[in-house]
Amino acid sequence: MVLNPEEKDELLGRYHIRPDQLPYILSSDPVVREIGAKPGDVIKIMRKSPTAGVAVYYRYVVEG
Repeated sequence: MVLNPEEKDELLGRYHIRPDQLPYILSSDPVVREIGAKPGDVIKIMRKSPTAGVAVYYRYVVEG
């Protein structure tokens, strides 16, 4: 899911980071294209985890 500007600002403020300090994901990634994310967006990825239940990851979309 693509974070809206408020969610993005909250995430970056919570961890005191800039978007470019997040792990990158290319805009050419099939899932990124499917959800309509553009370079500069931050996306939230949720995966099932046997130990944590659900693990949440954030990625910064870059050109590519």
